Amino acid sequence: MTTNEQIPELLKARIEHYCAVQERCVLEVKQKLVEWKIREKLIPLVIEQLKKDNFINEERFVKAFARGKFRISKWGRNKIIYALRQKGMPELYIAIGLEEIDPQEYLKALENLISKKAASLKGMEPAIRAGKLARFAIARGFESELVWKILKKRIL
Repeated sequence: MTTNEQIPELLKARIEHYCAVQERCVLEVKQKLVEWKIREKLIPLVIEQLKKDNFINEERFVKAFARGKFRISKWGRNKIIYALRQKGMPELYIAIGLEEIDPQEYLKALENLISKKAASLKGMEPAIRAGKLARFAIARGFESELVWKILKKRIL
């Protein structure tokens, strides 16, 4: 991008700090720049510079996002995919991010999620309990086929 505009040093330092604190995607950075009321013509220049200086790397972002949402927030793949699409991530990067989730760890996390929720639903009719557990796990982003497979093995 060729332009006569220069990125002010204060803005450069501030946005670099914003990106250094936590992995960011282009959409988040654009939103922050708009929030800071940065001139619209300057935003693409700032984004380009951040990419060049490796403050923004979308592949690195999707990996960190997928790992964090799975391990910390206990999200399933579907919820992670949806969130990444909302952030404008390409499907290829989404697939790369999902590779960060170990299949055995994923199954174990789903089983633990179901077990913890099942403890709060004791004394219920099995079919109603299974439905509530399934809706809960599916709402957390886990695939319905996988949820029902585990429920059938455990409850039904």
